[in-house]
Amino acid sequence: MRTYQELFRTTEFKPLLAATAAHVAAQTVSRMALGTLVYDATGSPLLAALSMFGPLLAQMIGASVLLSATDRLPPRAATIGLALFFAAATTGLSLPGLPMGAIFAILSVQGMLGSVGGGVRYGLLTEILPAQGYLLGRSVLNMCAGSLQICGYAVGAVLVNVLTPRGALLTGAGLFVVAAAVARVGLARRPPRAKGRPSARETWRTNARLWAAKPRRRVYLALWVPNGLVVGCESLFVSYAPRHAGLLFAFVAMGMLAGDTLTGRFLPAHWRDRFGAPPLLLLLAAPYLIFVLHPALPVALAAVTVGSIGFSANLLLQERLMSLVPSELRGHALGLHSSGMFTMQGVAAAVAGGVAQLTSPSAAMTVMAAASAAVTLALTPGLRRMGPVAEGVLAGADVGRERTDTGKGLRSTDTA
Repeated sequence: MRTYQELFRTTEFKPLLAATAAHVAAQTVSRMALGTLVYDATGSPLLAALSMFGPLLAQMIGASVLLSATDRLPPRAATIGLALFFAAATTGLSLPGLPMGAIFAILSVQGMLGSVGGGVRYGLLTEILPAQGYLLGRSVLNMCAGSLQICGYAVGAVLVNVLTPRGALLTGAGLFVVAAAVARVGLARRPPRAKGRPSARETWRTNARLWAAKPRRRVYLALWVPNGLVVGCESLFVSYAPRHAGLLFAFVAMGMLAGDTLTGRFLPAHWRDRFGAPPLLLLLAAPYLIFVLHPALPVALAAVTVGSIGFSANLLLQERLMSLVPSELRGHALGLHSSGMFTMQGVAAAVAGGVAQLTSPSAAMTVMAAASAAVTLALTPGLRRMGPVAEGVLAGADVGRERTDTGKGLRSTDTA
């Protein structure tokens, strides 16, 4: 599956895309409204930022105790239920006089359940599309999410001014209901991918199983660390160029869209197998090194645009991850990727802010970019040794076992 025409002929892809679009739009509009509401109430930039992005850090808790649910719940029912929960929670956030403690308690629960939602959604994608169509389908979902985030923040700002923050929150709640309705009408019933009840113990056991095999461990580190460190660079845009931060973020989004389009649709399979993700991860970090010179705005915009193309390395790494994971654990594996990525981005933003406090935003951006490139170079030999996806680790095998190139069966790999 290499064309958009083939992709959109797949019956359930369109409703999954529409439900995902409504969910992302609802989150973006609600985030903008909530940040404004909290800032108006407290005057605190810190609390406003935490209200907008703090729930991402709560995904770490969800990844520790809830991820086993991603493969042990019926995908359609889980998608609908989560969307309705977010609708109810967002409605609750709009209530006048809600204490700040209650607001952050609701946001924490949303963040924890968000770790399950990502795994359910992208695990379902692996069932709707054939294996060779996953990269193209995920790239389209990424492009849709990126476009809606750009538009959503703009629309959210308008809604905040026209409807007030509480009115904008109710609009977000309505969009979550739309996401649930689309999933109910457009998605087919499917049984859970794995047997048994969700539990914290099962989550810990499966996390340990996924982390135990060295090939998967390398892929997870490549998914989490290099791009998280570069997001740390992005977190300094406001302090680096207060008047032009919005423009820098917009150009980052443009680069991401271009990268997902080129990699998902046009990058030939033999190039993916030969070069893999490391060149794109280096492209992600290298342009940010120029910020040590505090470049003029046009140069800075060009650098962040070119660098952001490298975020498309995630598509290749996710494709690799799916080749290393049994089918009944794919939702859990993708949920762990998503939660770990968001957690690393939050940690990197905090580290980047601390370095900038001691030095300067431009120096901190350079340090974070250099660290990202160094991690990529350290991971590259191991990623290259894994070979092409089609010849990689047998997805249904036990942890730490992979197919030999000679076809003589299975051999154990180093899981230390």
